[in-house]
Amino acid sequence: MALSCARVCSHLSLVRLCGLRTNRTTAYLYPPYVSCQSRLPLCRHYSSSKVRRGIGRYIQWANTKYEGFLKRRIPRFYQLYHTFIEGFKLLFQDVKEVRRIKAKMSSDGVKFQDLPYREMEKLRQFRRDMIKAIPLVMISIPPFANYLVFVLMYFFPRQLLIRHFWTPRQQVEFRGVYHSLRAQHNWPVLKGLEHASHRIKDGHLQSRLQDLCAKVQSGANPKVSEILAVRSLFSGPPLGIKRMSVDHMRHISPLLFLTPRLPGFLIGRRLNSHALELLQLDRALSRLGPHQLSDSELRQACYVRGLNSDILGVNQCREWLSQWLQVSCSLKDSEVSLLLHSIVFLSANYPNGLKWSR
Repeated sequence: MALSCARVCSHLSLVRLCGLRTNRTTAYLYPPYVSCQSRLPLCRHYSSSKVRRGIGRYIQWANTKYEGFLKRRIPRFYQLYHTFIEGFKLLFQDVKEVRRIKAKMSSDGVKFQDLPYREMEKLRQFRRDMIKAIPLVMISIPPFANYLVFVLMYFFPRQLLIRHFWTPRQQVEFRGVYHSLRAQHNWPVLKGLEHASHRIKDGHLQSRLQDLCAKVQSGANPKVSEILAVRSLFSGPPLGIKRMSVDHMRHISPLLFLTPRLPGFLIGRRLNSHALELLQLDRALSRLGPHQLSDSELRQACYVRGLNSDILGVNQCREWLSQWLQVSCSLKDSEVSLLLHSIVFLSANYPNGLKWSR
């Protein structure tokens, strides 16, 4: 395996110690009245910068030889090793970027909602990654537990590893798995809306909501105007973000990849904060312009908002994101509950009446 940090540090310590002893030896060899210029030929052989460069080249050579050995003899393990190395590089880049964003927010007094879209999305995703990584870090604290952690990471990469340590193939596969788990809650959410519609006093709005749910259940895609026509129902009882039943909130939580296994008041607070964050992201994205996103950024934006973008074309993703932003940018902060339900309204049957789990 590549040289460990401990071994490198021991080499560095030995070199420094040799340097100190060389300096002392030089003092004994040369009397005090001998000038420094006359000592340079001997000192030049023990230059610390040259030693560091030599060690650096040696480590690089050893790593190259090791990676070449793995690539030839154990190609599957080499892919895992390479993914981990690249993953750590990406993670460190994210840490540096997040520190820069936080420093800018602190020094310039910039609030989260005023950040550019990419910086806002970086902070959101980094926080979610760190929350997922904490349990793995806690498991690895006891002595020799790192060997167990490595085995667990190898056999359970989706459950334990963050996206930095997934291969490109795993990223597509795991997003599909997570989306299928999310889609299982589409039907319960629609049934919950139907049940809540019986408590709506305005007969016209009640009929509009029931027609909207029936249209989605039949496999059709609703229009943006049909969704916005019932927006007033999602700012107060029974469908406001703080007025929904606990059971209904438990079905909405997985749409945002949030656990439903919490007390009701905590679920309500988390849903409210994540919904407002998503609304602020949409406003920042609208300021930037969806056409400015790269293909990977576009697919990620659609995936976060409820669409399985890996099975769709880029133009389909752009069309869907445009519809989403038409709904999102028309809503007030008090109407964010409709934004959460739009995950089901807009993505359940897109693009041509795709079936989803019931």
